Amino acid sequence: MTNNTVPHLTQEYEIQKALFENQPAIVQRFLEGQAQVIADALISKTSQVRFSLPDRVVTHPSQNGGNGAINIPETQRQNTVGGFLQHDTRELLTRRLNELEKSDSHEVTVSAGLLRYAAVTHMVNNMLPAGRMVTYRSDGDEQIPSIPTGDDAPESAITQASDAIVEDGDEDGRGEVQTPYVPAARKFFLPQWVAFDDKGKLLVGSVNEAEAHVRSTQQYVTILHRALALAPYISASGEYQQKRYGILGQLVNQGRALANFKTQEIIRRIKERVENQSLNRGLSITLSYFDDQTLEMENSKLEIIPAGRIMFVPAFVVRASRGEQAKVAQDTRLNSSTRKHLLGQLKKLETAFQS
Repeated sequence: MTNNTVPHLTQEYEIQKALFENQPAIVQRFLEGQAQVIADALISKTSQVRFSLPDRVVTHPSQNGGNGAINIPETQRQNTVGGFLQHDTRELLTRRLNELEKSDSHEVTVSAGLLRYAAVTHMVNNMLPAGRMVTYRSDGDEQIPSIPTGDDAPESAITQASDAIVEDGDEDGRGEVQTPYVPAARKFFLPQWVAFDDKGKLLVGSVNEAEAHVRSTQQYVTILHRALALAPYISASGEYQQKRYGILGQLVNQGRALANFKTQEIIRRIKERVENQSLNRGLSITLSYFDDQTLEMENSKLEIIPAGRIMFVPAFVVRASRGEQAKVAQDTRLNSSTRKHLLGQLKKLETAFQS
């Protein structure tokens, strides 16, 4: 994992961090409480947000705790954003923080900056579960390393909290039960959201559960992205860097694995229907792939046989797959790694029906 943070963002982060830590303890706790309100509004849709600036604030990092605190009048502290007819206050909330930071009152400006710092820190440090220390390698020239490089050495007899699901103890009070994750899952940042091993084997009970794991990982990334949008300097935080690196690699890996699994299921179902002679009235398929630019599961639709009474021939699948491969190879909307992944999906489909 490398640190590519822009120097001025690092400086801004350190200044805000020092300023926050120099506030009286009671002011820090107040800011943290208000930060939770702001962070929740930035993550989930809400019609109205009410937050308040602290009653006093230290305006310079070098000032001593409570000695240099400046009082903020009540009339300047209370803020309400949105209303009952508002569907999403995120843009309005960010705009309001920007306005406060441009205030003519220096203490209001500082307070708004501290609220922003507290909110973004809460989003990264508290709203997102911590993961394992991991290292990924790239598959070719891909921009996001996604293949875990953890070794296959035997695990320690001491189970770490991040290695197991902790379940409640029984009624007899015999304590907690730990169910260790399989070794393939423990190679990733968050083992609890790993649905496929490195061979593409499904580790959970169903495809729906695997999809839920991928969505959880995507939501994790969304929170990181919204934190970065709120305060770009959070990219200088070691916590942010570790979580971003760990979750992106896992998301790309598991998203591709889910797409691969779905492709194999499509192949299996087609062959099953061929045996049952139920493919003579047309065939269209939707091939899943993971786009590592948008970090979303996307679909590629192929018409194999037009609707009508046409007898199924495996060569139809081969021809449709090759035709789509030619289109994908020229599709400039896809980056090289996503294109390679989608071409691999189409090649699997082609190979499965070659005579």
